[in-house]
Amino acid sequence: MTTVDDYLAEVPQGRREILTRLRDECRIRLSGHAEGMYYGMPGYARDDVVEVAFASQKQYISVYILKAEVLDAHRDRLGAASVGKGCIRYRRPEAIDLEVIGSLLDATHNSRAPIC
Repeated sequence: MTTVDDYLAEVPQGRREILTRLRDECRIRLSGHAEGMYYGMPGYARDDVVEVAFASQKQYISVYILKAEVLDAHRDRLGAASVGKGCIRYRRPEAIDLEVIGSLLDATHNSRAPIC
């Protein structure tokens, strides 16, 4: 896959809607970031550094927030999602809270901290 459009066309139908909505939020909130395919998944880079990405995995949907200070500030709002060092994993598409995702994206956009 060479484009985000190609990627979204290949994800299972039951996930395509939420992944498209994630993409829309990224495009709106991450102005100045370049959208592209990074490491086989849609991502958003500023100054050639990927700061946000998402992916449809076999068992879950992953959202990567690669600024530790941003993710740490939102951990208490992520509910039952599985949260790692830079990855938020959702087992069900309907579990993704786009309000919290929007807040994560806004904080990423405003942060000048290094990625983790």
